[in-house]
Amino acid sequence: MSLEREEWDVLSRRQYESLLDAAETYREALVVRLCGEVGLRPAELVRLRIDDVDQARIDPPRYLVRVPATDDREERRTAYLPTHVERELRRYARSNGLSTEDRIFSVTPRRLQMLVSDVADRASDRVDDPALADVSTGDLRHFFAARALVDHGVNPRVVKAVGGWRSFEALERYLPEPTESEIVDGFETVERPSDPRGRESRSGSDAVGDDSVVRLLLAASDQYALVRLDEDGYVDRWNRSGAAMFGYRAGEIVGTHVSAFYTDDAVEDGRPERVLSSALEESGYETEGWRVQSDGSQFRATEVISPLRDDRGRHCGFALFVRDVSAYYEELEELQDRRAELGRRYALAKRHRELTRSLLESNDHEEVEIETCVTLADGDVYEFAWIDRTTMVDRREEWRAASGVDPDAIDEVVPDGWDPEPDDGIDVVDVTAEVDDEPFEGAIARVPLAYGETTYGTLAVATDRSVAFDRDERDWLTTIGRQVGYAITAVRRRNLLLSDHVVEFELECTDDRSFFVDVSDRLECRFELDSVVPVSESTQLYYFRLEGASPADVFDLAAVEEEVTDYRLIETYEDGWRVEFVVEGSSTMLTLSEYGVTVRTATIEDGVGTITAECAADADLRTIVNGFRATFPDSELVGKRESDRTVRTAREFREGLEDRLTDRQISSLRAAYFGGYYDWPRESTAEEVADAMGISSPTLHNHLRKGQHELLRTFFDERADDN
Repeated sequence: MSLEREEWDVLSRRQYESLLDAAETYREALVVRLCGEVGLRPAELVRLRIDDVDQARIDPPRYLVRVPATDDREERRTAYLPTHVERELRRYARSNGLSTEDRIFSVTPRRLQMLVSDVADRASDRVDDPALADVSTGDLRHFFAARALVDHGVNPRVVKAVGGWRSFEALERYLPEPTESEIVDGFETVERPSDPRGRESRSGSDAVGDDSVVRLLLAASDQYALVRLDEDGYVDRWNRSGAAMFGYRAGEIVGTHVSAFYTDDAVEDGRPERVLSSALEESGYETEGWRVQSDGSQFRATEVISPLRDDRGRHCGFALFVRDVSAYYEELEELQDRRAELGRRYALAKRHRELTRSLLESNDHEEVEIETCVTLADGDVYEFAWIDRTTMVDRREEWRAASGVDPDAIDEVVPDGWDPEPDDGIDVVDVTAEVDDEPFEGAIARVPLAYGETTYGTLAVATDRSVAFDRDERDWLTTIGRQVGYAITAVRRRNLLLSDHVVEFELECTDDRSFFVDVSDRLECRFELDSVVPVSESTQLYYFRLEGASPADVFDLAAVEEEVTDYRLIETYEDGWRVEFVVEGSSTMLTLSEYGVTVRTATIEDGVGTITAECAADADLRTIVNGFRATFPDSELVGKRESDRTVRTAREFREGLEDRLTDRQISSLRAAYFGGYYDWPRESTAEEVADAMGISSPTLHNHLRKGQHELLRTFFDERADDN
């Protein structure tokens, strides 16, 4: 974009901003601004000092720069320095420690030209504008001149002086050809009347006439049009505002009835004639509606139509003022859509709140599922909802809860081939079907109801909303699935803890998906469960008595098992070992615990695991067994019986414990407890308690250790160890 080009083109404001954005240093940006906003040449920049800047006004502050003379120009000139450029210039000088006498750019003019060229190359690459690559310092000066003359209307003589141009001819290229309106306005004073003394009236020379105001308003925007109609409603005069809005040329529209601007439906309804009649009767009428352009496209408009009268008061036509309000309605529709979206989100949040409340009040598994469906289907968010309990073994529906739709009608809604369990956590399909003899067209989303490694079923919700199941709503439904899964687990465990009547059942598992079943078969060994300690939602500690195989052989197999994250040998017996395993993920005991089941005993030998567990009497044992078989298919229920849970009082607990402790152990525990040995910080040391009892410290520690062991064993209901 250099001066030598035959076809002249001035930088646009957007291109200039791209150059500033491409400047990587403060120095580069300052050079671009001094050329493009002050009009300085590289030869002048290299001679510039801070001392050349003068303040021309104090309030508000305004600055001038005394441009140094160059080899080509012997005299100095004065240029205007914008306030923001003056601040940047002084900031650059301060950051570089320059005095008022130092040159701001101590390089050659050629170096500054190369600097601008580098910035132009970067800008061209960033915004993919090849024209920017050729921008020079001269082009920046031309940008300065064009902005001053055209955009800001600065007097050409002033631009010539501050830019250092030798003649007005150099500025001629930036001045556009005058429009017809500008020509008329330029000679407007010729037509203004003079006063009786032969002088032009003050109102004509100083005031702006009403016609000029109207022309200025119409020229300021293409959103307004003023059209004149004759007394019968036919277009009488046509101007540029009408042409810009409706797209007709004067020869195409003059003599045409105003109904050409209305839609076909409005014309058939006789609306144009009624508008003209109302305007004549009421001395003006305002209306709003769709208007039609020459190409048939429509836009929303408000129009004011007013009758015109001659000097004698006779009706001689109409003035039609039209305003394009399409942008307003587009914005209004966006706001309405946004309001509808916020309303939907509020409704979702309200359903979530209600669901949380209902889950807290539910007492069993079935009630959780029913309350979930009822709560979600209540309101305008979802048309209906249902929950299916299914198994991985036979894909058979065991239970279905529904709200807003008959459970038997759901099979007509579910698409063929829809996987009962979503692979990615949520599945959405579009559906067109008959639901309860009513047509339904919308979308259905399904999410699993899961806790840890256990999936209790799937929740499905249906809606006929045009915009449904966006990313936020899917995340919300995924959270609902986990929340319901937690609630089912919680009520199962709570019911087991509070139930006096339990069902004891026995499961037999031969599935090699279980690590311990597989190892017992491969090594022909035996595992007997001592205890299970939950560590997290999906991690458990297992304590086993191992017989028939060495711990080293078992640990070798555990090392390649992904679910076993750690293991160690705890104790060695005459006939076996006590071992610990950290298991993360699916396991037999974890699956049962997630169904609210308490595991009492577990023995795994030669590839067969026998688990004895208990659940609340009102629990659905079939659901528990099917859920277990969903993870370990090679399993079966081999027995069950109902029994009353024995309630042990605190007094019975203490009496049973005292039977196991010796007198010295009880005395040592009491002395240590009441002496503050177990407080933090300790009120007494072991030596002080031992001295008070008249025994040695090792003896006290021995009594305390054995007493604590018996206390914990009694609390955890462990079997007594003769050792």
